[in-house]
Formats: sequence, C-alpha cells, structure tokens
Amino acid sequence: MRVLVFGNAGSGKTTRAVALASEHRIPRLDLDTIVWRPGQIAVQRPREDIRASLDEFLAAHTAWVIEGCYGELVEAAASHCTELVFLNPGLEACLDNNRRRPWEPQKYSSLEEQNAMLDNLQEWVTTYYIRDDQWSYQVHRRIFEAHSGTKVEHDSEHRSTKLALFPPPMEKSE
Repeated sequence: MRVLVFGNAGSGKTTRAVALASEHRIPRLDLDTIVWRPGQIAVQRPREDIRASLDEFLAAHTAWVIEGCYGELVEAAASHCTELVFLNPGLEACLDNNRRRPWEPQKYSSLEEQNAMLDNLQEWVTTYYIRDDQWSYQVHRRIFEAHSGTKVEHDSEHRSTKLALFPPPMEKSE
C-alpha cells in the first residue's frame, strides 16, 4: 500500500494520512517536513534538497502514506503510489478546518504562534481555486486527471469517486 493524499490546506490531508498510516502500521511523510527549514516559518529548503528527501523516503519504504499540497512533489510521487487520494471538500470546509486546527508543535513553537499565522493561512486557502501555482486547484486537478492508476476524489458534496486502472470484471448473466 502506497497512498498519496493531496489537496488544499485544511482539506483533511493530515487527518486522513495519520489514520491510514496508523491503521496499516506504515510510515507517513508529511511533505511540510521536507519542504520547510526546521524552526523557520515559510522558509523553504533548497529545491534539490527537498527532492532528494522525497526520493530517499520513496527508496527506503515499500509501503507508505504521503500527504501534502505541493504539486511538484505530488506529481513526482504519483508514479510510485498504489492509490491517489484528492481531498477537495470545498473552500468553506477548508476554512472551518483551519479554524479548528490543533496545535502543530512540529511547525510552531506555541499555539499562539500558530494562531498568529491563521489569517495568512486563510487568505492563502481562499485563493486556492484562482491561483495557478504548483499548490493550486488547477495543478491538483491536472495531476488527478492525468493519473492512470487507482484514484479517488472526495468532493464538497461528500461524494467519493473512485477510478481504478483495471475495473473489476463484469459478472456473466445466466
């Protein structure tokens, strides 16, 4: 099992990835941990270091869950996954989830520091559907549509659409 979970900030990626990794007792990679410099807010590591960290994780594990919003990394990992999961619950769900986000000590030294960044996060999340950067809906949609393996999208209507590379055989009628 190699599951790649992606979507907007607040879409439920971490919640889904933690549950899957725990249930199946497999390693989980939060792409935030390889993108950002430890102890620094919004300071990226060098691109070659980020990609090397992803490649090392992929090479070291036969089963995994990876989660994040970084289109270039999602695209790089997609060819290695057995299932691609696009969480697309809609803008309001993402904004609400961000307001209820528990403290992330791996990212912020205190809950107060995290909450001080909430307005910036919410503004960034709000532009998800209109931006065209590597972390936008447009790029996520393109990655999802282009993926030829098993994939599932959970959308704002609480629908799940699962598409498999090889559909199950049809039953013969008598």
